[in-house]
Amino acid sequence: MNQSYNHREIEKKWQDKWSESQIFKTQIDADKKKKYVLDMFPYPSGAGLHVGHPEGYTATDIYCRYLRFNNFSVMHPMGWDAYGLPAENYAIKMGVHPKDSTKKNIENFTKQVKSFGFSYDWDREINTSSPEYYKWSQWFFLLLYKSGLAYKKKAPVNWCDSCKTVLANEQVVDGKCERCSREVVKKDLEQWFFKVTAYAEELLNGLDNLKWPEALKAMQRNWIGKSEGALIKFQITNDKCQIEVFTTRPDTLYGATYMVVAPEHKLVNELKDKIENFDEILLYIEKTKKKSELERTELNKNKTGVLLKGINAINPVNQKEIPVYISDYVLSTYGTGAIMCVPAHDERDFEFAKKFKLEIIKVIESSIENADGAMELSGVMINSEEFNGMSSDEAKEKITKKVGGTLTTQYKIRDWLVSRQRYWGAPIPIIYCDVCGTVPVPEGDLPVLLPEDISDFRPTGKSPLESSISFHSVKCPICGKDARREYDTMDGFVDNSWYYYRYLDPKNENEFCSKQNIEDFMPVDCYVGGAEHAVGHLIYSRFFTKVLRDNKYLDFDEPFPRLINQGLIMGSDGQKMSKSRGNVVNPDDVINEFGADSFRLYEMFMGPLVDSKPWNTDGIRGQRRFLDKIFQYFENFKYGKESNDELLSLLHKTIKKVGNDIENFRLNTAISALMIYFRELSKQNNLSKEYVDSFLIMLSCFAPHISEELWEKLGNKDLIEKESWPKHDDKLAKDEKVNLPIQVNGKFRDMIEVDVEISEDDLRALVLSQEKIKKYVDTKEVSKFIYVKGKICNIIT
Repeated sequence: MNQSYNHREIEKKWQDKWSESQIFKTQIDADKKKKYVLDMFPYPSGAGLHVGHPEGYTATDIYCRYLRFNNFSVMHPMGWDAYGLPAENYAIKMGVHPKDSTKKNIENFTKQVKSFGFSYDWDREINTSSPEYYKWSQWFFLLLYKSGLAYKKKAPVNWCDSCKTVLANEQVVDGKCERCSREVVKKDLEQWFFKVTAYAEELLNGLDNLKWPEALKAMQRNWIGKSEGALIKFQITNDKCQIEVFTTRPDTLYGATYMVVAPEHKLVNELKDKIENFDEILLYIEKTKKKSELERTELNKNKTGVLLKGINAINPVNQKEIPVYISDYVLSTYGTGAIMCVPAHDERDFEFAKKFKLEIIKVIESSIENADGAMELSGVMINSEEFNGMSSDEAKEKITKKVGGTLTTQYKIRDWLVSRQRYWGAPIPIIYCDVCGTVPVPEGDLPVLLPEDISDFRPTGKSPLESSISFHSVKCPICGKDARREYDTMDGFVDNSWYYYRYLDPKNENEFCSKQNIEDFMPVDCYVGGAEHAVGHLIYSRFFTKVLRDNKYLDFDEPFPRLINQGLIMGSDGQKMSKSRGNVVNPDDVINEFGADSFRLYEMFMGPLVDSKPWNTDGIRGQRRFLDKIFQYFENFKYGKESNDELLSLLHKTIKKVGNDIENFRLNTAISALMIYFRELSKQNNLSKEYVDSFLIMLSCFAPHISEELWEKLGNKDLIEKESWPKHDDKLAKDEKVNLPIQVNGKFRDMIEVDVEISEDDLRALVLSQEKIKKYVDTKEVSKFIYVKGKICNIIT
């Protein structure tokens, strides 16, 4: 490796100069167009950055530098998602206070992030665990409370016995805690919730207008889970009780031959005196408590259940008595916690009916039948009295009306559980008074500080805040009598659901963000981060924004109109990086050996940003060699006056392509274009400024340190960052020839070079004269000759 390019010395030099000059400080200029480019901020783990973090950060940095060259005022901040279970679990593991470990981790992350030369505005840095920040998380809680969107109730909740805390549904992955991978069970507890369901329909419909990856939008649609159907009541025989069900298939009501209620359903307790086998039912309920929702609803699992002996329901459409079962595959949190079962037309019901030898009545006929199971399609009604012969879709509304049911819409999404029985989080701003009841903390008393007089914050199942003496020394804001505080803390997702507003106004002590700053920069123009936040952070952030809109703090619907998910950087073995596999790559080591510019170029050149890609150290060596060649070329370069028409045309094509590729985050092909241009540039000497300066300005988006160094070597006094993006001439950037793929009957057969402006008649004659094409069409008649100008040619025989 050529020692003339000392990356350690050069990169430190320019990082110091950028910091001293504050060149990346957001310029609030009324004459400039504004762009807000945002990275999903990291939680500062003890492990530090891994090579996956800088992938998205590098992509946004390239885009931001390009925007500044194009005279945009760019908002590009960085901060730390510092509250929550990961930080606390790490502190417990290390035997230190989370405040101390988090501070140390942030210092390390900051050093690492700065080593890449990213152009963040560090004056806007935020830390969600600082009182200056979480004061406003508590303010958001109060806003939701006053809006009727925060409430406390006893409910079955997800409980991780390892982390000793409740989890939101979004934090349970395949029935396990997303943090420790232990099984999650259900517990009945008093907890605080945010009413996300109030915005379910808007959250669903709003996805249509977002420029997001389709796969991510599909994940949110599935999580919201809209179902249109009917609420229908079944009377219990010889009792006042009724079982209400929600069904998307009221057309199959004549085929309902039994019912199933969830083990948690209130009816079980209400009818316990009439249930002849109540002891057996209690045993089944206890077994169910040990199962996760995933285990309970697994389609292929062996169906279990117990008949409620002595209890029957009446099918309202034909007055037939049908048995009632209890089974764990029905959840109390979905629908009404009870279902009508139509084994002829629902696969789960069919399996259950076969096992318990229950009646199966077919009520819909279709041209597509399932001989081995349930027929779940629409069709023509049979065995349904006056509805026979009618289409099943038409019968839905008519049957619902006949039995006095109600057509309605339900959603799978549940309200957001925000209480946590852990220490490291923002205290919930609620006071309990024996006289006045539940009282919100006055806004003027915020923040409610996290107490530090707690000697043991290890999880026990109860919040450590409960043991603090100073924390509960509080008077009721209404009557002035002794009271106590809520001792649960808030889910860390509360803090990261609004952080992008705080970046705009991080030192404002009077409001979470001024309206002027919101008007200037929101919504975020481009958000880059991982797809793992699809049904957590991204739904909650959308919810918070809609609440702010409805409370007149802003006038738009969505915080992130454009979202890009970067792919994973995998280990060299093609597996996800993890310590247990021994395939983790430390970016500090890579930067030390090859330099930040080489690292940045390599991660962007690996492949499309959105794809997952395996790490290969040989690849970064190739990028280092490319930069060495550039450095060697410019080391003794002097501006000249020579011009080269062919190189000039290539330059303008490169300017156009690199700009378009950066705007569309096709960064690998942008780098490829720069390589092609430099290969031709390096063959020339004594060239005028246009050929050289334009190249360095473009390169500086990707490899800023070496570009600044070479810019200075050429005698330029100002930072390259102060330059403008080179303008391309469309005439010079226009391709005169293209490589045209030739298909025969849709199959690729040849590639030929042609003039861009070639006529269709001339192209036809040229194509049909090619030897590779002749053998496919010589003896056949050409029925169609399709030419898409400059793109493709297809011959149909």
